[in-house]
Amino acid sequence: MSFLQITSFLIVLAGVFGTINYFFLRLPAAIGILVVALLASLTALAVDFFVPGLGIAANLKTVVEGLQFSDALLEGMLGLLLFAGALHVKLSDLRAVWPTVLLMATIGVALSTAVIGIGFFWLTGMPLLIALVFGALVTPTDPVAVMGVLKEANLSKALETKIAGESLFNDGVAYVLFLVLVGLAFPHDAHGDGGAMGAIKLFVQEAFGGAALGLALGWLVFRVMRHIDDYSLEVLLTLGLAFGGYELAIWLHVSAPIAAVCAGLLIGDIGAKHGMSEQTREYVDKFWILIDEILNAVLFMLIGIEVFAVQLEADFLVTAVISIALALVGRLAAVVVPITLLRPFRVFAPGVTPIMTWGGLKGGISVALALSLPDSEYKPLILTVTYVIVIFSIIVQGLTIGRLANKVGREPDLM
Repeated sequence: MSFLQITSFLIVLAGVFGTINYFFLRLPAAIGILVVALLASLTALAVDFFVPGLGIAANLKTVVEGLQFSDALLEGMLGLLLFAGALHVKLSDLRAVWPTVLLMATIGVALSTAVIGIGFFWLTGMPLLIALVFGALVTPTDPVAVMGVLKEANLSKALETKIAGESLFNDGVAYVLFLVLVGLAFPHDAHGDGGAMGAIKLFVQEAFGGAALGLALGWLVFRVMRHIDDYSLEVLLTLGLAFGGYELAIWLHVSAPIAAVCAGLLIGDIGAKHGMSEQTREYVDKFWILIDEILNAVLFMLIGIEVFAVQLEADFLVTAVISIALALVGRLAAVVVPITLLRPFRVFAPGVTPIMTWGGLKGGISVALALSLPDSEYKPLILTVTYVIVIFSIIVQGLTIGRLANKVGREPDLM
């Protein structure tokens, strides 16, 4: 199929699944689409199991693998989703909670990767470096999923900003760490220098290069927008910044996710205040909200049908169920340690730890990273375990985090 045919097929399918959810399941839109897509996929697998001559699952698996989910997300959709998410986080709000966001997106990511990786190494016996790669790819939280399910929760502004900011930067940092660990674990498939010095060089280049590029491009677009009063052109400029900036970052071998977040933060705050009229701000906000929701629907639908790409073997599934607890322990460490370090200097509401732990939803980026791994004997297990963790996270955690937040997160978060 051509690119246009694939895009049309995905949008139609997301619309159909969304309609089924609206009339029958009535779950939150993105989660409902995922559930419907997953149920449809599992039904096809069941039919193929009981009536093997039909070959439905085999044909669908061929179609799903042809969609190239990893490339579509990591080299396209992710940039738009991160830009849209960052656009609605104000720098003024982020400054008030920056120590928490910084520690959770750095020390927290490293701790989570280590805890999950070492636990997975003990559980499976695979080489430690490859187990750490698994830890890095299941560490990122999904900012779109997180904020989507927390919209109806009665949270303080500070706690909401912590969750949004940490999720946005967590994605970028974890992605860079994943690339570094892949380079160490699969040296024959990696680009650039190997070894510890090569890994450090890659991390600095990716992380700081991505931040610098995102801020530079965001500032350039902002300066242009100051001299324009045409909402349609200014919306187009933000779209060009999100698309072009992400692709330029990939070409320059710097972190595209971090570049998208930094550009979105600058345009959403400084650009909105000093470079847009009231009418332009309204159109830009509504445009990116629609882009966010449409892409989110397609992404969650894709996650649901990616079940055809995993191996649903009994021993893999047992390992996956145990790994769900492992992923939650890793997330708990990523939240508790930074908060403990900051408690002598800042005051936190009692509910911040359970909310940020249970609300650290995994999403499409984890599945995409697992699919992007070099072929090896360990890839099928890693992919299956990652998929089960993501499905559990989105459905179980996603459907219960709102109630948890309303129950324990009502007290004001002072800092």
